[in-house]
Amino acid sequence: MDQWIADRAASIAERAVRELEALVGVSSPSGDVKGAQEAAAIAVALLPDGAEVERPPCSSPEHAPDLLARVRGTGRGRILLLGHLDTVVAHDAHRPLEPDPEDPDKRYGSGTVDMKGGDVLALGVLRALAAEPERFAEIALLLVVDEEWRVGPFAHVDRFAGFDACLCFEAGELHPDGHDAVVVKRKAAGTVEVLATGRSAHSGSAPDKGVNALLALATAAQVIAAQHDPRGADHLTAVPTVVRSGDAFNVVPAAGRLIADVRADRLAAFARVLDAIPEEVGGARLTARLAREWPGMDAREPTAPLLARAGELLGRPVIAAQRGGASDASHFAATIPLTVDGLGPRGGAAHNPGEFVLVSSLRTRAEVALAVALSALEQGPPIE
Repeated sequence: MDQWIADRAASIAERAVRELEALVGVSSPSGDVKGAQEAAAIAVALLPDGAEVERPPCSSPEHAPDLLARVRGTGRGRILLLGHLDTVVAHDAHRPLEPDPEDPDKRYGSGTVDMKGGDVLALGVLRALAAEPERFAEIALLLVVDEEWRVGPFAHVDRFAGFDACLCFEAGELHPDGHDAVVVKRKAAGTVEVLATGRSAHSGSAPDKGVNALLALATAAQVIAAQHDPRGADHLTAVPTVVRSGDAFNVVPAAGRLIADVRADRLAAFARVLDAIPEEVGGARLTARLAREWPGMDAREPTAPLLARAGELLGRPVIAAQRGGASDASHFAATIPLTVDGLGPRGGAAHNPGEFVLVSSLRTRAEVALAVALSALEQGPPIE
C-alpha cells in the first residue's frame, strides 16, 4: 500500500470514533433546524485550518442552510466530497453512540452508517489532502441537511460544474469475495402519492350514502404492487409503504393518502406505475403524481480506470458495485462523470433502531477513500 495512504488512514481512524460520537450525539432528523445547525457546527469544528466556509440555502424550504467548505491548493484537479447530516430518526427515538456489549467492533447509534460515519471519513480525507496543497487545485466538502426527505429539485449541481470527481460517502460494503466495494451504479428512485376523494357518511345508519376513500386507496395499493417487476427490463420495484384515511371509527372516510416507493433503472419507468392507477374506484376520485424523484446513476465505464488505479495504490482491488437505494451522488453523476459513491464505513440496519457501524471499517474505508481521491487527482486536467 502507498505509505501516504496508510499513514493518513491510520490518523483518520484514530480520531474517527470520537468525532462520530460527537456527530451522532446530535439528533438531526430531516427538517429540524436546531439539530441541523448543531451538527453543522460540529462539522465546522472538524475542518482543516484555512477552510473557507459557506452556508448555502438548502434545497428544501424551512430547513437550516447546508454546509459547504472549500480548501484551495496549488496543484491540479478539483474534487467534491459529498455527504448529509440529516437522519430519518425522530428525536424521541434518537440513540447516541454506544458499544455493543458482546461485539467490540460494533457501535450503535442513529445515523452511524447513514451517514454520519461517512461524514467523519469525508472530513478526514479533506484534512489529509489540505495538508498537502500541491496535490490539488480545490477540494470542496458539501454536507446537506435534507437528503433523507427532499421532495423538490436538488439545488447544488450547477455550483460544481467542471469538477473532476464527486466522491460520496454513503455506507460502504464488501464484495462477496471479501474485497472493498464502492458504488458506481444506482437505480432511479421516486415516491408515488395517491390522493383519494370520496364522501363521508355515518357508517352505521347510512353507510351506502358514503363513498369510501379508504377502499379506493386499497385498490390503488394493489394496482401499484402489481407493477412490481424486479426481473423485468427496467428492474422496476413498486412497494406501497404508507396509507392514511379516516378520522373516526363510525364515519365512512371521505379522503385519504397513499404513498409508494418506486425504483427502476430509468425514471421513465415510473410512468408505467402512474398510468396503471385508475382515476376512480367505487365513486371515489383518485389523483396520482410522482411527488419525489431522483435520477439514476451509471458511472461504471468512466470510473473503471479510476478504480483500477486506486487498487494499485492500495495493493488490493476496489470492486465496482451497484445499489438500489437513492443518493445525492446520482444528481451529480450526469455532469461529473467520475462519480463514486459508497465510500463510507461499513455497518448495517440503516433507518432502524439497531443501526450500527463497524469500527474496524473506519480505517479500511479511509484507505479506500484516500486511494480513490488520489486517483481522481491524477486524472485531473493538465496544469496550464
